[in-house]
Parts: sequence; structure tokens; C-alpha cells
Amino acid sequence: MKLICIGRNYTKHIEELENEKPTDPVVFLKPDTAILLKKQPFFIPDFSDEVHHEVEVLVKINRVGKYIDKKFAHKYYNEIGLGIDFTARDLQAKLKEKGLPWEKAKAFDGAAVIGKWLPKEQFSDLNNMNFSLQKNDEVVQQGNTSHMLWKIDELIEYVSKYFTLKIGDIIFTGTPAGVGKVVANDKIKGFLEDKELFSITIK
Repeated sequence: MKLICIGRNYTKHIEELENEKPTDPVVFLKPDTAILLKKQPFFIPDFSDEVHHEVEVLVKINRVGKYIDKKFAHKYYNEIGLGIDFTARDLQAKLKEKGLPWEKAKAFDGAAVIGKWLPKEQFSDLNNMNFSLQKNDEVVQQGNTSHMLWKIDELIEYVSKYFTLKIGDIIFTGTPAGVGKVVANDKIKGFLEDKELFSITIK
């Protein structure tokens, strides 16, 4: 399986990081070793002093596909989830300054939180879903999929031009504004609509 991540898919997040608005989706990958094991805490790596949380809606691919047309994309997934793309922001900034790839800042062990999965039929409109992240019982990120620059089916169409999608692959669809630093003993919870899909402790 592979984790396919989309960057800069919410305008306000682009603005908060002072990035340029892309003309196409920004795509990067995480290996399966980046997945945080269930019921395990997230350990801040020793190579970063500024790891940020980025809550994202997730899509799990359920069939093999290549060059998928947007109008058929809905057939390639039946579950929706929520997760975190942990980012070593200080390391990422150094890599970007040198024009180098981001993997060390985005794809390290434990950098991908994957919460519970829900049938997509539970949601009346996948392009109008509320989601949020709480840190120590305070809401720090809020988003709605209506604010995506590229919606789920558009992302599947775009990504499948470059990568064959396989059963079990997961797409991280981008994060809204409000990303911020995590520190030891933080308690992080993610909600899709009113459902808590993950809860982790920072170490």
C-alpha cells in the first residue's frame, strides 16, 4: 500500500504558510512505515523541534485503477476517514530552501495517523463534510471539504494519471488552516462531523 498526500488544497492554509497557490495538486508520498501503529503514542523525533499537526480527510481505495475519469472516481472508494499528516516544519523549511524533496520532514516513522473508517454512505455530501482537530480539548483546526481546491473525485482523477491506484492505498486530501506545534503530553483528537475517529497522546 502507499499513502498519497495532497499539499496546499485549502486556500487559508496556503496563506498561513505563505506558500504560492498551485495550479495543479501538490502530491507527495509517505511509505507504509510512516503509519502510526494503533493505540501507540506519537513520539516527537529527535531531529525536529517543531512538529506540526495537519488534520486531513482520508479516502481508502478499494479497486485497482489507472487514468480514472472523475465521473467514475466514486466507484474506487467506499470508506472515508480522518488522519494527521505530521510534519517536521523546521526540517521541511531547510529542505525547501535548498530545493530538496520533503520526505525526511513528512514521511518519517509515525508521521501518518490513520483513524477509524466510516462507510461513505453515512455522509449525505462528501463535498460538504465538517472535520476538526482538538488539542487538549481545544479546537485548533476546523475545515469543511467544500473548501478544497480539488475535491475527492478530482484528486483521484489527477493522482491516477501518475500512479496506479491499488486496493488499500490511502489518499490524504489536504489540511485546512490552523496547523500548529505539538509538544509532549498533548492529547490530540480528530472528529469527522460529530464522530471521534482518533485519539492519540504526544510523547
